Amino acid sequence: MPFEPDFIARLKHIFEEKISFNKVIGLRIDTLEPDGVTAHIDMRPELVGHYAHQRLHGGVISATLDAMGGLAVMAAIGARHPDEPPETRLLRFGKLGTIDLRVDYLRPATGPRFIARAEVMRLGSRVASTRMEFFDAEQRLLSTGAAAYIVS
Repeated sequence: MPFEPDFIARLKHIFEEKISFNKVIGLRIDTLEPDGVTAHIDMRPELVGHYAHQRLHGGVISATLDAMGGLAVMAAIGARHPDEPPETRLLRFGKLGTIDLRVDYLRPATGPRFIARAEVMRLGSRVASTRMEFFDAEQRLLSTGAAAYIVS
């Protein structure tokens, strides 16, 4: 069942505006569904990690994948409680935190835009496990990630 517009708007505001580092790297949500999320970042000079090749900094990639895993968990938690009003569901994210993060860098990240995708593999009562992917504008897989998050 898709999320109501009010829940999506509030979660986007938290993710894009209230989480300062997401704002710094320009992370913007494209889709927010119970079974997965997508977002993008546009390349900017301040995100370059290798000046000679104009590659995206690996820290931006790992931060994006971590943020996307957390967003996927938020969506899964939101979907688990569909009868609660949006403001009540949003309060459930207060204890969310990364326990473990693994990133595999497969190719150099160059280009004008990057797309990130994440899904929850398992949402338990205390821990959630996620899988994430990072693509260039041509849909080439650049990096993958896996993470665990504390949810309570």
